[in-house]
Amino acid sequence: MNKKIIKKFITAILIMFIAFMVPASSYAYLGDRTLTIGMQGYDVNQLQRDLNYLGYSAGWADSIFGQQTLAAVKGFQKDHGLKADGIVGKNTANAIIRRVSDGSANPAVNTQGNGSVIAASPSRGSFSNQEIYDLARLVHGEARGEPYVGQVAVAAVVLNRVDSNKFANTIRGVIFEPRAFTAVSDSQFYLTPNQTAIQAARNAIQGWDPTGGALYYWNPQTATSKWVWNRSIITQIGRHVFAR
Repeated sequence: MNKKIIKKFITAILIMFIAFMVPASSYAYLGDRTLTIGMQGYDVNQLQRDLNYLGYSAGWADSIFGQQTLAAVKGFQKDHGLKADGIVGKNTANAIIRRVSDGSANPAVNTQGNGSVIAASPSRGSFSNQEIYDLARLVHGEARGEPYVGQVAVAAVVLNRVDSNKFANTIRGVIFEPRAFTAVSDSQFYLTPNQTAIQAARNAIQGWDPTGGALYYWNPQTATSKWVWNRSIITQIGRHVFAR
């Protein structure tokens, strides 16, 4: 049997083994289960990051539902007409997701004298309409069909690269670096982005980074690059893993 085929087969077996060994709660998204104090998992991490983004201090996003997270949940619930019991059920989870998705936590959008709209964020700087649109096109080309948080994550990777001295310092420069993104290579980048992709791009610009600072992402089932597996994986969101 060809060595390459054997290697791919072994890799697939290892991925399946890891998937079965990791508790299901590790890959649960916010809203998938009811969260209470003491629980742990990716959805708790997402809860903490979203609450921090919305201005409710949940502390360090350590994936553990502790007292500070509890206080932040109760504060959010009280401000939004929900029962302030600190339990994150469907209603509370959906309210948090909705607030993050509509960008209402950081509505820093200003119209300049020349009519161009600039989205501003203390952590990201300012970007033009064209830059937001280009970022949305990449999200649509790379991640449509992924969960919303996964689309924001792809946009965040681009912005993390802009901030890094290892890559170009503009959105367009990062997007068009040689062989950086499949969507550019296969021309899916040039499709018209939907509103979900546009909103995901805006949320990332406004400071939401579900990846925790990732510079790379790939689909473990389809990745062919040997080099990328040497990166340090931070998390998995949808079908993508994100790494530094």
